[in-house]
Amino acid sequence: MYATLPAVGPVAAGRVRTPGPRSNAPLDPLQAAMPPALARRVLTGTVLAGTVLGGTVLAGTALAGTALAGAAPESGLRGRRGECEALDLLVAEVRAGQSRVLVLRGEAGAGKTALLEYLLERASGCCTARTAGVESEMELTFAGLHQLCAPFLDRIERLPGPQREALSTAFNLREGATPDRFAVGLAMLSLLSEVAAERPLVCVVDDAHWLDRASAQALAFVARHLAAKPAAVVFAAREPGDEQALIGLTELAIRGLAEDDARALLTSAVAGPLDERVRDRIVAETRGNPLALLEVTRRLAPEELAGGFSSPAAPAPPSRIEESFRRRLMPLPPATRMLLLVAAAEPLWDPVLVWRVAGQLGVEVEAAAAAAMAGLIESGGQVRFRHPLARSAVYRAASLEERQRAHRALAEAIDPDADPDRRAWHHACAIPGLDEGVAAELDRSVGRARARGGLAAAAAFCERAAELTPEPAGRARRALAAAQAKHQAGASDAALRLLAMAQAGPLDELGRARAELLRAQLTAGSGPGRDTSALLLEAAKRLEPLHLGLARDAYRDAFGAALTDGRLAVGGTIGEVAAAARALPPVPQPHAPDLLLEGLTVLATDGHAAGVPVLLRALTAFRDEKLRTEERLRWLPLACRVAHDVWDDESWYVLSAQLTALAREAGALAVLPVALRLGARIKLLAGEPAAAASCAAQAEAVTRATGHPIEPCSRLMLAAWRGHDDETRQLLAATARQLTTRGEGHGLTAPGWAMAVLGNGRCRYEEALAAAEQGSDYPDEPGLAAWSAVELIEAAVRAGQPERGIAALRRLSQAAGAAGTDWALGIEARSRALLSDGEFAERLYVEAIERLGRTRVRVELARAHLLYGEWLRRESRRVDAREHLRSAHEMLTAMGIDGFAERARCELLATGETVRKNTGGTAAELTAQEAQIVRLACDGHTNPEIGVRLFISARTVEWHLRKVFAKLGVASRKELRRILPDLERAGVLA
Repeated sequence: MYATLPAVGPVAAGRVRTPGPRSNAPLDPLQAAMPPALARRVLTGTVLAGTVLGGTVLAGTALAGTALAGAAPESGLRGRRGECEALDLLVAEVRAGQSRVLVLRGEAGAGKTALLEYLLERASGCCTARTAGVESEMELTFAGLHQLCAPFLDRIERLPGPQREALSTAFNLREGATPDRFAVGLAMLSLLSEVAAERPLVCVVDDAHWLDRASAQALAFVARHLAAKPAAVVFAAREPGDEQALIGLTELAIRGLAEDDARALLTSAVAGPLDERVRDRIVAETRGNPLALLEVTRRLAPEELAGGFSSPAAPAPPSRIEESFRRRLMPLPPATRMLLLVAAAEPLWDPVLVWRVAGQLGVEVEAAAAAAMAGLIESGGQVRFRHPLARSAVYRAASLEERQRAHRALAEAIDPDADPDRRAWHHACAIPGLDEGVAAELDRSVGRARARGGLAAAAAFCERAAELTPEPAGRARRALAAAQAKHQAGASDAALRLLAMAQAGPLDELGRARAELLRAQLTAGSGPGRDTSALLLEAAKRLEPLHLGLARDAYRDAFGAALTDGRLAVGGTIGEVAAAARALPPVPQPHAPDLLLEGLTVLATDGHAAGVPVLLRALTAFRDEKLRTEERLRWLPLACRVAHDVWDDESWYVLSAQLTALAREAGALAVLPVALRLGARIKLLAGEPAAAASCAAQAEAVTRATGHPIEPCSRLMLAAWRGHDDETRQLLAATARQLTTRGEGHGLTAPGWAMAVLGNGRCRYEEALAAAEQGSDYPDEPGLAAWSAVELIEAAVRAGQPERGIAALRRLSQAAGAAGTDWALGIEARSRALLSDGEFAERLYVEAIERLGRTRVRVELARAHLLYGEWLRRESRRVDAREHLRSAHEMLTAMGIDGFAERARCELLATGETVRKNTGGTAAELTAQEAQIVRLACDGHTNPEIGVRLFISARTVEWHLRKVFAKLGVASRKELRRILPDLERAGVLA
């Protein structure tokens, strides 16, 4: 769901904007093809419905659903009063020193571009910048960002060194390694902040749904972080929206015309009779889309409009819009069509290149005039299309031979030393048949494409090279390489298609084995199943005599799948995988991957005592050794999982951060969700719940974007640790059902463990005990099974049934002794202390606190303080107890671990100390004005609205809210509303 701005005022039919000095030029792509009488009426402002501005016909409905008669003062846009007032307010707030971000969301032809033009007009005195997504440029990393930054490139040298290098490399101004996308985002933020510091800044991003992924992420990052700067970033995107980068941003819905306005517009556009039934059918089919309405009047014959005679079924509005552009293209002179085709075929919109190529093709400058008069391009000589569909229509309307001629001319005009990859791509599009030379040229570009644009760009070059390869064996080999690249980039469907192409060709024995491995990997990537590990095990066995390196990769994946399948595995169990892997020949000088494979094999066959030390050495090697990026991407997911299972918190934290960074940098979307989930879990244990929640949300967003099933365990862990009853219970059923369906036996431990954590935090120990026993049913499953044993011991003691925790302590001690890490031994000491008495128990509590204090697992350290404080209170040592309970309460509150924080608060009260309920501990220090702001914010008022009520600026409101959040230990208005009852009971808001 997205937020929709309410209407600032009634949205009414507005005055038509009368053009200024350039009134003889058409204002809209459709206007050039209108009947002369209608065009004159538009230009003189006498059309009763619909407005033409900035390249898109605009007409609107009220945001509340009702269109009213009357004018929109000074807006010039019919039916867009509310939208224009919202944009006017945005400009006013930017001029007042505030930052704003807005997404205009509507279907094609609804008027988003015109509203952006209106915004730019209203932003007089501000610095303005614009960019637009182009469908054919979506594979070109940072293309949209470059367009926006072009006016400010002279400021790059003022940026800090790493940011300057990142942005310069992204824009190909200097050579270098693939720039980190986060660094590029920071550089953009610094660059635009500097511009905004000199003059209020308004940036508009049209057709955001067609931005390349890197540009979209960077621009959304900038929009979210331009706080305290007089700047606005306004996006226009299609509806429905699936742009992951824009999720969560405030949206303004741009809807079609209400029926009355649509009828009036259609009537005004038809020169002859218009049957009411035909009119109403057209209005219904177009859903009031103004551009589609006007296009229909040009497509239908007069007899069809008059009585519906022989009216064909109308296609969807976007198809009609494109067809309208195509029809307008047809009467143009051949030279004009060739100019437009060259411009449409050139994805980077390089006007210098376009005109150079046009000149080589014999096209004169005058050819642009006819295209401008037809409303296909803007006037001014830069051959900029008035609408993205115009570009698409031009390209699709050309014959294959014409497109090839344009691409060939572009390829010949590009300097092979300056931009060999773009030249290779145009060559590939110009080839009428198969061509090994061009395929080889594309092959040579793969590495450079990967360096600049990541795996997705490399995969595109690999795929085209395969398609152009004439020799069957070479074609199959390249198709397999392309399939592997697509898989790494997260494009599973494309990978399967290319894999089928490869397997249809004459692959050699090794190629066939690699293809089988890839198919098994794709099966695993689409969601674990009970046969996934068996498929991977078979692939590994087949590869052993052919390629030991690939065989090891297959065994790695088989181990991962077997660990996931756990109790539900029906073939390829962890024991079977280990037995087969043990037969591999030893490596004379083993590196980190070899040690990891050996450790998993020994663990499964000889037990914890023999296997865990080898795994710990492997994790240390992964942190110390300099492995190739591709190798780290392949092995680190399993290494991080192993770190979790053998209680190595430092390796888990460090390696998951490395994996996330590498996956982002390479665009490895198959790996990135895994890395983010692993990072979320260790960040949660490290006391960074906000960062953990962010990682979990990003993982879901990437997973959804790549079409894979959502993995719910990370959100479940967060909810359980935070003590959120309702959310945890809602996730539990869905998690168990989904994991059972997908065959993830290991994941079935998660619900029991989560309920045990929730129960222990909320002092519901019987409930926690039952859940922990369920989570410990399969002790051979590492990780969460051991964590469930920890919860079981605590719940059993607190429920007065310590004997039920003895077996769990025995299993925990074996695993902890084998690991020997401070995390493992600290947890064991804490758990053993619960089952002990007197001085021995105290020594164990102190040992647990000392050991856990040397780790990253701050949540477990806080719980150690809590348990020790509870024990001290029961020993009637209240003064000593307060010290540890206070530490626990402060730590858990700051980390947002609400259930255990409340438990610590209650224990503190029992010692006689006065302590408020968890509202952050310093709420009493709120000033009167801060208390007022809290009430207004909880009532749903925005910062500007609060400012008006309190006679202060919105920026001052924001500053006060930041202070309030810090005092109360919350991070959002939602959390503020959640603790409002506690604040009222404490008298803080009196």
